[in-house]
Order: sequence, then structure tokens, then C-alpha cells
Amino acid sequence: MDLINKEVTHAKWGVGTIMAHEDTIVSIRFEGVDKKFVYPDAFEQHLAMKNDEDAAYFNSMMAAKEAVHQRKLEEQQEVRELAQKKEKLRLQYERLSTNHKLHAQSQLVFWCDEEEKTTVLRDWVLFSGAMKSGQNKGKPNKAVRLHQNSAVVVTARDAKQAEKERRILGVYMVKEGFIGKLADDGFVPAHATYRIRLTEEESAQLYFWHYYTNHKTPEKMAWSTGKYRYFDNEWTAQIVRDIYALKTDAAEKAEVKAFLEYFCKQNQLTLNDLAPRNGVLVKTN
Repeated sequence: MDLINKEVTHAKWGVGTIMAHEDTIVSIRFEGVDKKFVYPDAFEQHLAMKNDEDAAYFNSMMAAKEAVHQRKLEEQQEVRELAQKKEKLRLQYERLSTNHKLHAQSQLVFWCDEEEKTTVLRDWVLFSGAMKSGQNKGKPNKAVRLHQNSAVVVTARDAKQAEKERRILGVYMVKEGFIGKLADDGFVPAHATYRIRLTEEESAQLYFWHYYTNHKTPEKMAWSTGKYRYFDNEWTAQIVRDIYALKTDAAEKAEVKAFLEYFCKQNQLTLNDLAPRNGVLVKTN
């Protein structure tokens, strides 16, 4: 809106005409005197457009400008809040990384459904599932024990198969820098390098229950509920060691060996000291 020559009213100076408008200053000529006012602040306190049509247009224009200004303030606040959130996460990450204590069962075994059998080892990420009850029902079920030393053992069984026939499909280390407590979305991504996928023939020789024993019910092979369970560090090392023995391709064997060495280092294990597998399926055969 061009303000030049528009008439305004002022409580003290009466009717005046706008002679100039430069950014935040407006110059108005009243009868016998010229005055300068801060723009647009003066229109909120002392000045008003004399013509009703001009006043309506001016007010709508100022409302639009105010809306833009408020949005900018909101965006600035959002930027500040995001920066604060990132800083909080950084401090949490730093604290959890510095104070991390190695847990004897900080690995994860995941139960793939039919669709996940394809996607998990293709996309190299899994979703740990949602809470089934309580005040957090529906929210991601965070695998809080997972840390940079953790691996994910991917398993599956056909719907008509007995639980003892649960096979191992692959293994991957979690993404470098991953901390389960901070994974609010429930996703567990793979390390860029340390990933192992088994063929059907190899998988048919690696059964989950060859390695796992529930100490509360050592004679049973029952998964019960949930998408995952925590797994012993040494048992995971045994799995990777046995995968190395299964592999025949030289390049694949080298990759598995590198994986095993990295895993043992992260979990403070000595490869030569690993015990033979001794899960419930071994004990019952």
C-alpha cells in the first residue's frame, strides 16, 4: 500500500497528510507542523487512517505482516528448541558412551515374520516392535541394552514348524555409534561393514536352539511372545565362529573372520577361549 498523500488522524495533532515513508519512519504534515513517527508502531498507538476503506486495507496489510512476523518468531523458537534437543541428545550420548558397562547379554535375537525374512537382510534394519500394554502401549519397544558392542542375530521358522527348528538367517553388528536407550523410533540399523547373510543351505545347518538355553527352564524350547530377546555375548561369538566354519568362499570367509575379530574385541572376548556351543538342542540330542 502506497502511504504517500494518505490522510491520517492523531489525537493531539488532528488530521495530517503522509509526506514521506522510509522503512521504519513516516513523516506527516499536520496544520503548521511536520512530525516524524516510528512505523508501524505509531499506528498501533497514536495514528489511524482517516478514510475507512484505507483503514480496512491498512489493517489487513498490517495483520498479514504481523502473521509473517509471528511465524518467523515461531520458526526461530523451533530452531532453538531443536538445537536444545540436539544438545541434550549429545550430552546423553556422551554420558552413555563414557559410562557404558559391558553387559553379558547385550546381543539381540530377532524373530522375523514372513515379510521380514526378506526385508531385514535386504535393508539391514529391523523394527523392534511396539509396546503391547501399559501407558506406553503402541510406542516403540526400545532395545535398551544394545550398544556399539551389540550384534543382531536374525532368526525365523515357518508357521507350521516346531520352535526347535528356528534357523539363523544372518547376523549384523549394530550401526557404529548406536545406543539403544536413545533409539526412540525402535529401529536397529546395521553397521556399514559387519554384516553376514546366510544361504538357505547354510541356514539349514544353524539352529538357534543349538546356542540358546533359558536358565529358568533349561529343558524347554519356547519363544513365547515378543519380537526379540537378549542373547549372551559368548553365544553370539559361537554363532559367528560356526558361520566361519560353514563358509567355503575365500572372500566370504575373510569377511566373517573380520566380523568375528571385531565382535570379540568389542565384547572383550578371546577367540581361542570360546566354549563349544551348548544350547538346549545340543543337550537333548
